Amino acid sequence: MTWIRKTYFLSMLMALLTLFACDSVDGDDGDKKNKLPHYDLSKPERFTMPETLLEISGISFPKGKNDTVYAIQDEEGKLFRLAWGTKKQYHAKFAKGGDYEDVSIANDKVYILKSSGSIYVIDFGDAVYEEIDSTTEWKGLLPKGEYEGLFAEEATNKLYVLCKNCETDENKDFVTGYILQGGDSLYQTGSFTIDVQSIKPFTGKVKRGFRPSALTKNPITGEWFILSAVNKLLVITDGQWKVKGAYHLDGNMFNQPEGIAFDAEGNMYISNEGDDLSAGNILKFKRKEK
Repeated sequence: MTWIRKTYFLSMLMALLTLFACDSVDGDDGDKKNKLPHYDLSKPERFTMPETLLEISGISFPKGKNDTVYAIQDEEGKLFRLAWGTKKQYHAKFAKGGDYEDVSIANDKVYILKSSGSIYVIDFGDAVYEEIDSTTEWKGLLPKGEYEGLFAEEATNKLYVLCKNCETDENKDFVTGYILQGGDSLYQTGSFTIDVQSIKPFTGKVKRGFRPSALTKNPITGEWFILSAVNKLLVITDGQWKVKGAYHLDGNMFNQPEGIAFDAEGNMYISNEGDDLSAGNILKFKRKEK
């Protein structure tokens, strides 16, 4: 009987320890650690794009006003604008066709990033015309490489451009970004790096290196929000580019996340390219206090 009792109690103890271990990893606490603070990535408001924006890439809200979305797409040199929730779109042609990746608006200037690193500057007041003949193209400001992320900051009049695939980042341990002075005359004022190794504790292995497709700054927290369509990741850093968190994006919802922006209230918007089976869209995630 003694041997049976010992076996029974040992079995019960092992079962309890196993249950406790599972709870500590997969229970509520574990779930909370994997959730993005203030935003529920599973419950967006969806704005389906018209066919012209099937390949939507960057998006922007001037001065954080969310009544009108400004967007570009990968193939045409056109700046699109849409009233939120209305598919009727208007556009202003600023350049010939090309691989345009991001757009950002600050201090009455529209900045558009080409994948080669060229930056196009438009006076915001000209965005209402179908043809813009005052576009300025800036070449050679950035090292050779592939670029997809651009953010123009209103308060500092600085532009932040992030490499997707640059020779300087061949070892895949970090990605490099560049800071430009905005306005009528652009020039480089500095650079920064994001340590890819510091993303891994949140996500595990970062396959093919970290390949950013868009970035923006949260106006409420001052944190940087960085998208990667290749990695299906949203990475958060502090103001000094130190990684604070990384979150996997569900491929069923985020078909190809190419653009990110905030409105003045801190609501987050992520644009997704469409494909043969689905239209392009913008997903809105309302900010919650908790």
